[in-house]
Amino acid sequence: MGSTSSMLTQYDIEEVQDHCNHAFSQQEIVSLYHRFCQLDRNGGGFVSADEFMSVPEFAVNPLSQRLLRMLDGLNFKEFVAFLSAFSPRTSLQEKIEFIFRVYDTDCNGKVAFDDILSILRDLTGSFMTEQQRQKVLTHVLEEAGYTKNSHFTLPDFMKVRLFLLTLGCYGKLAA
Repeated sequence: MGSTSSMLTQYDIEEVQDHCNHAFSQQEIVSLYHRFCQLDRNGGGFVSADEFMSVPEFAVNPLSQRLLRMLDGLNFKEFVAFLSAFSPRTSLQEKIEFIFRVYDTDCNGKVAFDDILSILRDLTGSFMTEQQRQKVLTHVLEEAGYTKNSHFTLPDFMKVRLFLLTLGCYGKLAA
């Protein structure tokens, strides 16, 4: 699968399918390969951050800068694995693991109050004040039995499904 100018073999397609836990059909993988080749403008077999930013939907995403740290320099197999987090065939556990990596802004294997607050800042922009964000997040953490000083590892994050609580509480307080 080295250069993007080569075509995918059946073996390549099956290997990519296995790598992404069958989140995509073989036909979808072929379509993703064509899209990957379009993004890989220099044909080097990797997609850079600048190339990802050429996708308008990605460029306007409030989390695009956070996602870029996960994306820069992906080969095709990694590209498909990244996109598999958005597939309806991906398990809830795998989606939570992906979201944990997005929230873990300093890549230390833990999510802290400031990590979550930073994500909230990106998602809410000027629609909420910093004080409102802190109040919402503090409330969510307290409801889940945690404090501002708590640090969440992946098992903690999965146990409380913090991302769902955050969204649910945000909706309740914003309404």
